[in-house]
Amino acid sequence: MKFPSALTILLIIAALVAASTWLISAGSYSSLTYSAEDNTFIISGEDISETLPATQKVLDELNINIPLDNFTSGAIYRPVSIPDTYQETEAQPQGFFALAMSPIKGIINAADIIFLVLIIGGLIGILNLTGAFNAGIAWLGNVLKGREYLLIIFTTTLVALGGTTFGFAEETIALYLILIPVFIAAGYDAMVGFACIFLGSAVGGMCSTINPFSIIIASDSAGILWTEGFHARVAMFLTCIVITILFILRYANKVKKEPSSSILFDQKESIEEYFGIYAKQDIHTFNLRRILILAVFMGCFVMMIIGVLMLDWWFIEMTTVFLVGAIAIGFIAQINEARFSEAFVKGAGDLLGVAFIIGIARGVSILMSDGMISDTVLYYAASATDGMSEGFFINSLFLLYNGLYFIIPSSSGMAVLTMPIFAPLADTAGLGREMIVNTYQYGQLSQIIYPTGLLLPSLAICRIGYDRFLKFIWPLMLILLSVMITALTLMVSI
Repeated sequence: MKFPSALTILLIIAALVAASTWLISAGSYSSLTYSAEDNTFIISGEDISETLPATQKVLDELNINIPLDNFTSGAIYRPVSIPDTYQETEAQPQGFFALAMSPIKGIINAADIIFLVLIIGGLIGILNLTGAFNAGIAWLGNVLKGREYLLIIFTTTLVALGGTTFGFAEETIALYLILIPVFIAAGYDAMVGFACIFLGSAVGGMCSTINPFSIIIASDSAGILWTEGFHARVAMFLTCIVITILFILRYANKVKKEPSSSILFDQKESIEEYFGIYAKQDIHTFNLRRILILAVFMGCFVMMIIGVLMLDWWFIEMTTVFLVGAIAIGFIAQINEARFSEAFVKGAGDLLGVAFIIGIARGVSILMSDGMISDTVLYYAASATDGMSEGFFINSLFLLYNGLYFIIPSSSGMAVLTMPIFAPLADTAGLGREMIVNTYQYGQLSQIIYPTGLLLPSLAICRIGYDRFLKFIWPLMLILLSVMITALTLMVSI
């Protein structure tokens, strides 16, 4: 017996979701969307379609406690759920044909990130052909000799800072093929490199401090300033990232001292071969041309980050940067057209399985949306927490958010769907609304292990099984869960 592959796991989940649409009542909240073209609000629901002027009075009448400026400035651009408008609708059960179509719909819907992954794969294929990457790894291994632990601290901290400030998540897909060979060359296993990148991003996003895609949208949707609760979020970020780094260091030191203790020990040779660790071509000659090639390669990531932060770039622009980078490296290395095309296509082909996993994961979300069960779950979740005592309420909401992220694996989507519904519950519980926002943030803890987000595609890139990762991560999950429940209890008690 073998643990199922990532594709099989997602197909099983999709089948269970399709079955649940036959068991859970369909329902929906009416939603409000801002139209910048004519400065109006569009209200849409099961039996309603109405256009109203975009004024604060309209928002107040709808019990949406969000400043009008948040809509007109573009801070809130998704449809917002309108409180107290939930109603059951005609059932939309998803049968076999809908289940069979969901991966195709998901692949089409996720085309932007899929093409980013494929183009990055092509770029890696060109880079490996030049031998520059292996030369750089050999050089870095000599520089870090005896201080390899700094690589863990630096990588995890840097990725986490990206996660907490601007939501560095999908972009990390590009880092695995680059950094994991460095960790392996430093004497660790692929799990250490994967953990530094994935957990750095996940913990940074979970403990966002100024991330516009989660904390600012959530605060706007809750009708408060994003600075409220800021100090508590900074403290939580520092606490959780220190715990995470110490956890990775403990495992990494054990692997370095005794390689057979690695969770991936039986896959050691196949993983090293996959990452090109056995490549023999002149790997120690770190000449000027290879330095220039690596400079272009790293420059692609610098441009991507600058573009996302300052130039409003997203997947199309990011993908274009990596395509241009691959072509530039081809010219610098003087690779002829036939070899360039072959290496690029092969590199992209190596990540085709990852592309399918991304598409099927997105298809699961589409099944839930088409089955109209997401709002039903949200409605009953809100009802279940109404009237609880402060400590019990906030921790129940924390656990509910951990569950909701399975069906809504998007921080911005979760914010605009749940904040107008959950934020008013803080008023009845005698809490500040920033507590709801912080709880929404910490509820992302479950995203570390949920297969409906970025986890399975990331594991697939690294050739790490889902079962191996669960074996690695469960102690850290228990520690972080305990820390967050304790912190939330203290916050409402002070």
